[in-house]
Amino acid sequence: MSREMHSGIVSPQGMWWVPAGAQERRWIKLSFAWCMVLFAMMPLWHLKGGQNPSGIRAKVDPIEFNARAERFIEEFKVGEEKGFPVVAPPPGADIYLIARMWQWTPVLKLKKDTEYTLHLSATDVNHGFSLFPINVNIQVIPGYDYALKIVPNQAGDFRIICNEFCGIGHHLMIGKVIVEE
Repeated sequence: MSREMHSGIVSPQGMWWVPAGAQERRWIKLSFAWCMVLFAMMPLWHLKGGQNPSGIRAKVDPIEFNARAERFIEEFKVGEEKGFPVVAPPPGADIYLIARMWQWTPVLKLKKDTEYTLHLSATDVNHGFSLFPINVNIQVIPGYDYALKIVPNQAGDFRIICNEFCGIGHHLMIGKVIVEE
């Protein structure tokens, strides 16, 4: 065996250039066809699957979003919980939730079976919005206002968990939504 040095342009020795056999070609065609079926299902599942929230997205200056959210908090504040403002907006209102290291603010107090438009944005880094125990997962990105029409259909206390690592206090980033009858 010789130890010739050559560039990657020289073809390696072996059987790699032999055409694929009939059985291998069938599996490649079947795999490709299945990939195309799954690819075609993605937009269909988005529209008919019911699990992907289609919201309103818009670019926004984080400082301007924070100012809108602070006005919302001032207007509808009904109390405080562990230092966080608790807001109770009227039915049909635009509600704002700010993600910032390492907190969700404010605590939202909503009415069951009432439609709201929830506006989410971050003021610093990417965060993940996960409403526990409901299966909702939204990426919250600074500079973007993600608005979503929501209708709470069950009463209770729900936790908002950040599921995108956002720094050393990430594990403490838990918010709250209270839904009343």
